[in-house]
Amino acid sequence: MPNYGICAGVPLIAWPLFAEQFFKKKLVVQVVETGVSVGSKTVVQLGEEEKAGVNVKREDVKRAIKCIMSQEEEGANRRRKVKDFAERATKAIEEGGSSYFNMTLLIQDIMKQTNNHRLKENNDH
Repeated sequence: MPNYGICAGVPLIAWPLFAEQFFKKKLVVQVVETGVSVGSKTVVQLGEEEKAGVNVKREDVKRAIKCIMSQEEEGANRRRKVKDFAERATKAIEEGGSSYFNMTLLIQDIMKQTNNHRLKENNDH
């Protein structure tokens, strides 16, 4: 959830329902501060969404949207931070970036393991 929005430079409005989504909301809202929460507090069991009913009101969603879109300090800071993270993510995947480098190492390791496996098979025959 948060990675796509952050990489695109888009602040998130977090509306967690299941499992680890509450941890991701905390990451986005409180740790990296690139989003706001609609205020949902109750975990819903998968498949029981209808039984749980409405746990977020339209006013909560409206407040979250206004906060993230406003020109006031909080909204402006969250948009600035998410743009900074997006730039970092872009640099990481460019040639010379950390993700580019790590992916290159992974591919090289896979190729090495494949070659070692082939050599072992040829020696066994």
